[in-house]
Amino acid sequence: MTKDEVLEIFRKCGALLEGHFILSSGLRSPLFLQKAKVFQYAAETEKLCKALADKIRAEVPGVTKVVSPAIGGIIPGYETARQLGLPALYTERVEGKFELRRGFEISPDDKVIVVEDIVSTGLSIRECVAALRAIGANVVAAACLIDRSGGEADVGVPLVSLIEFKVPAYPADQLPPELSAIPAVKPGSRGIQGVK
Repeated sequence: MTKDEVLEIFRKCGALLEGHFILSSGLRSPLFLQKAKVFQYAAETEKLCKALADKIRAEVPGVTKVVSPAIGGIIPGYETARQLGLPALYTERVEGKFELRRGFEISPDDKVIVVEDIVSTGLSIRECVAALRAIGANVVAAACLIDRSGGEADVGVPLVSLIEFKVPAYPADQLPPELSAIPAVKPGSRGIQGVK
């Protein structure tokens, strides 16, 4: 699947937003990929995750389990695991730190890949990998639908991305004039809210 094909799915689903956005990393960006708008359409999600699964098969053979950081990674993790014919597990935050719960188990013999939706700084994957390694998991790689860092994010393991799509991101105190002139909003799982 090409970069244009992936971005066209996001456009078609109304998931490619323009404005002034506060990312989960705290950085600011003129573009936001609202993946939840894509994930509401099973057929579009399946197309993206099938393509990602094909890349994983080619680049990381022998994976036995897929783990995703909750909440954003659950849907792409599940669908990618389904395309790979593997179990789909997820970590969730407990007192701010990722943990594997709900009776999920990983043996030291498993080759685990962490699947995320979109990577900006790689923080969620790094935290998920750390939590898994703390319980003895063999995390061999990570994967995402879109690497918006353009290959610059350090996730702590090799990263397979369906596409790289470099999107500018700025610290709040280093905004370009055109971005600072627009009110900031924080999209995502908490809803879009105006921020002063």
